Amino acid sequence: MEMKKGKKITVLGAGNVGASIAYTLTVMGTCSEIVMIDINKEKAKGEALDILQGVAFCPTVDITDGEYEDAKDSDIVVVTLGIARKPGQSRLDLAQTNVNIIKDVMPKIVEFAPNAIYVVVSNPVDILTYTILKCTNLKPQQVIGSGTVLDSSRLRTAIATKADVNIKNVHAYVLGEHGDSSMVPWSMTTIGGIDMKDFCEQEDCISYDPETLKAIETEVRTAGAQVIKCKGATFYAIALSVNKICDSILRDTGSVLPVSCMTNGRYGTENVCLSLPYMVGITGIQRALQPKFTPEEEELLRASSKALKAVIDQLSI
Repeated sequence: MEMKKGKKITVLGAGNVGASIAYTLTVMGTCSEIVMIDINKEKAKGEALDILQGVAFCPTVDITDGEYEDAKDSDIVVVTLGIARKPGQSRLDLAQTNVNIIKDVMPKIVEFAPNAIYVVVSNPVDILTYTILKCTNLKPQQVIGSGTVLDSSRLRTAIATKADVNIKNVHAYVLGEHGDSSMVPWSMTTIGGIDMKDFCEQEDCISYDPETLKAIETEVRTAGAQVIKCKGATFYAIALSVNKICDSILRDTGSVLPVSCMTNGRYGTENVCLSLPYMVGITGIQRALQPKFTPEEEELLRASSKALKAVIDQLSI
């Protein structure tokens, strides 16, 4: 029997996002083997070679291109398949095209890597996470959408900048859809362990009023579109977010992350995939956390789930 060399991650899709994820996994030393698979075989080969040629300067990783069957024995499969969002396009405009790609490819991959944890990055991420669960026999805890991990990082960045503190001392979440109906549970937001409202009263660098909070939410919601408008695509921040998810799985850290998976009606939501706080480790989704939201926040969560359900109902999944 062939011995497994270490931790293996397959990256499906070698576009900007897939390549940036493979590069980040390599630089961070997150795994020991990476396989890149793309319908454009030359592109996958080129990206793998480009990264491999610099491995002398970072933790050693074996990075190659391959076919579906090369996903065998993967610990994680990162899904970046599909067409990318264009300037002015919403994540949901992409939906049916990318749903069709997922329905075609995923059953083939799962045949070779039935025990892997699947980290879904393609947009609209909540819809495609749901689609993968519907078109394969994977268990719900095995399929994790990158969800609002990136949105939450954008939120923490915005708060840290305004409050003039280190981002690592800001704890804040964006939850719900990775998109226009996302919500921020401000009641859970802390700065340096202090409730944000109290912090704002003590310090005069940031005010805690509806206008300021609304402005921060708008900044976070439009952050991706802003980057796309300036440079045509987003890929570095999402690559770092996905690396965090993969690291939490492979090192079994039990990190609490706002990832997207089947809600099973929590907080009165529809049966959709959206982001709530979960502990993430070696088996994927390990535990659902139950933070106390205000009634208004719960209502916003339910509205987000209704928006996603409305899209799912229009699609052929």
